[in-house]
Amino acid sequence: VQPNNYSTFYDDQRQNWSIMFESEKAAVDFSKQVCIAKCNSSPALDSVLCQDLVPGEGQGVEGGDSLEVAYTGWLFQNNGLGQVFDSNVNKDKLLRLKLGSGKVIKGWEEGMLGMKKGGRRFLIVPPAWAYGAQGVAGRVPPDSTLVFEVEVRRVKLAKECSGSDGLSVSSRDSPAPSPVPSSDGFSSD
Repeated sequence: VQPNNYSTFYDDQRQNWSIMFESEKAAVDFSKQVCIAKCNSSPALDSVLCQDLVPGEGQGVEGGDSLEVAYTGWLFQNNGLGQVFDSNVNKDKLLRLKLGSGKVIKGWEEGMLGMKKGGRRFLIVPPAWAYGAQGVAGRVPPDSTLVFEVEVRRVKLAKECSGSDGLSVSSRDSPAPSPVPSSDGFSSD
């Protein structure tokens, strides 16, 4: 996925191809279908399938970084998107999580690595990386493969510390100075 509604891919001869879509929605829908096709053509899903929908900007997130995300989760049924079992997209609260803290399913811990602020990603998560044989009573049947669309709205890098001038200082080289952190510790932009 590239900026300005482009997608780039390679064929089996390693030829580079680009497609320009008429809208972001068309590019996103195409990318979701590519990920679903990858899932349906793999003999056994033993890891998380990730497909970027919107690239995002800035530094890719790593373990220890704190994120605020909007997400929707579907059951993977009949080789495609089934019933929505969870979403915070139309709610006031974003989900806050710290990557690597073990507070979310393993599929998220792996699948969100490298995402950037403003980025959206499509994840297809096999049962072993989600809720496994237990499922979630009344919401996720046992041994369910799950699909998530996640969007990173805010990022706080783990390696940030506060400088003497009160500005946030990041040990990762960034081209512009970080804005003053807001009261919740997330950058004010």
